Amino acid sequence: MEAAGALASLAPSPITVLGLIPLLALGITYFRYQQFDPESYVTDVNAVLPIYDFVIVGGGSAGAVVASRLSEIGNWTVLLLEAGQDETEISDIPALAGYTQLSDMDWKFQTTPSNNRSYCLAMNGDRCNWPRGKVLGGCSVLNAMVYVRGNRNDYDLWEALGNPGWSYDQVLPYFLKSEDNRNPYLVNTPYHAAGGYLTVQEAPWRTPLSVSFLRAGMELGYENRDINGKEQTGFMLTQATMRRGSRCSTAKAFLRPVRHRNNLHVALGAQVTRILINPVKKQAYGVEFIRNGQKQKVRIKREVVMSAGALATPQIMMLSGIGPADHLREHGIPLVANLKVGHNLQDHVGLGGLTFVVNKPVTFKKDRFQTFSVAMNYILYEKGPMTTQGVEGLAFVNTKYAPPSGKWPDIQFHFAPSSVNSDGGEQIRRILNLRDRVYNTVYKPIENAETWTILPLLLRPKSSGWVKLRSKNPFQPPSIEPNYFAYKEDIKVLTEGIKIAMAISNTTVFQRYGSKPHNIPLPAANTTSCSATTTGSAA
Repeated sequence: MEAAGALASLAPSPITVLGLIPLLALGITYFRYQQFDPESYVTDVNAVLPIYDFVIVGGGSAGAVVASRLSEIGNWTVLLLEAGQDETEISDIPALAGYTQLSDMDWKFQTTPSNNRSYCLAMNGDRCNWPRGKVLGGCSVLNAMVYVRGNRNDYDLWEALGNPGWSYDQVLPYFLKSEDNRNPYLVNTPYHAAGGYLTVQEAPWRTPLSVSFLRAGMELGYENRDINGKEQTGFMLTQATMRRGSRCSTAKAFLRPVRHRNNLHVALGAQVTRILINPVKKQAYGVEFIRNGQKQKVRIKREVVMSAGALATPQIMMLSGIGPADHLREHGIPLVANLKVGHNLQDHVGLGGLTFVVNKPVTFKKDRFQTFSVAMNYILYEKGPMTTQGVEGLAFVNTKYAPPSGKWPDIQFHFAPSSVNSDGGEQIRRILNLRDRVYNTVYKPIENAETWTILPLLLRPKSSGWVKLRSKNPFQPPSIEPNYFAYKEDIKVLTEGIKIAMAISNTTVFQRYGSKPHNIPLPAANTTSCSATTTGSAA
């Protein structure tokens, strides 16, 4: 969902915002965060103990939750190691989500160019940006906050493949335990709950196009329904991990409320370089990490929990000797276990930049909301356009290739009342790593236009890729090879999804705004048609 997060960068830049706010408002902001907000920042321990019951590697979307839950057991000691620092007031503001990407809170990973030049060809160096959170809260600090649990059939399939406990009926109680839903029409259903750590709600502000998106879906025969409920196929206003108009990351949700637990230590700026493993017993006994330029080690009594994300976790495991034997031998790493670590990398690739133009001032344009009153409305009341996270509507639709039941959709839509051009070429093009030639040809001619977009995403691509080591140096980024479109079936499904998106634009409700596709073609004379489907897609 990070590509969709790129759409949430249309508010004033952080520097511009600060230029608009007088010292009084800055004082109010500081006072609110430090005094009134009960979720004060987590304490960063100066020194770690030599041994803990559990060491958790990575304090991101999952690691923050695991640390919170494990430390509920009072006689267990828990250490959470996070390579980044804590969140900031800027990352708290939904409309500034795009400015957290490519910042110090982002690992700034990029894909490795494909051998057959089949994807990311509209990007500089044929590389797609893959934002990954280097911050307490991880990607839940960088993304567009879209709250989607997944399809019942996916969970049931995972259990059928040999993963006991992963059926939908077995995981639903954990979703309910964590959730604090603030929408009355949802919280009283069997699929939602209140009182958990993670706040979920609709954004307080949205454009008129959001309702048009729902009505367009109904015009095409889809229901307006809770896509996290009994069935998923349908259209819905976005549910977001948001609290009082601000981002609710997993760090804010799960760590700040328990920051006073004596058995939970959080160490920031601590990058794990390898797991310490007994080669005879094949058992982990600790981890090694770098902090403040110093190498440190910590031992465990029970377990090392790897939650460093889909890219860093396999990297650390391979650096520790767990991975494909041939690959580790290539880098001179002693083998502990010959396993296909890094294989089966899956990503919901989609068509970014699918843009439609309307003739009324109803879209989210940066120059329209870069005002003193908008900034003050958010600072003082946590209301207004700065509470939007960019993706106002969601839909799950079935192409002709989806299972005939209609209950296992194969395409997801992210609807945004803006597009690549809507910030005047300032930030979104950088997030997407778009070549200047592509932006200047396709989007610069409509920089002043009113535009909206749909981002169609493949839900179950057949193509999968790899995460590999570039070297045994833990500070060198891994090689990310998504292997998009290795199966032509993925292109066929995505093409059908694009046709449904085009049909939405042609509905009566959107034609009231004179909606029409922006049809300047990509300048891709040396690319294939499938490469266009990755324009703007960074997963």
